[in-house]
Amino acid sequence: MDLVDILKAMSDENRIKIIKMLVCCDMCVCDICDNLELSQPAVSHHLKILSDANLVNTKRQGKWIYYSLNKEKFDELNQELLELIKKPAVCNYRKSTCNCQQYTVDFE
Repeated sequence: MDLVDILKAMSDENRIKIIKMLVCCDMCVCDICDNLELSQPAVSHHLKILSDANLVNTKRQGKWIYYSLNKEKFDELNQELLELIKKPAVCNYRKSTCNCQQYTVDFE
């Protein structure tokens, strides 16, 4: 899954709240429902989106499924975001206020 898909999965306020909850501890759907005051189907929908983006892990304990953050995926995401804002060695864009000396792409 690429960066755009992961950011889309995180682009909902309730999913951000779920991520913040899972930073503290693993939770089952009913715990998340209680904290968000959302229905079980709504929470399950958000968890599926986060799971499809590989942002959460699941672990079954008896009849309960507990959700946790996929910390490795968040570490990868952090590195991708740092690379995204890293100034390139050579600028690919022409702009009068750019301090770069070279251009690697010719737009003419």
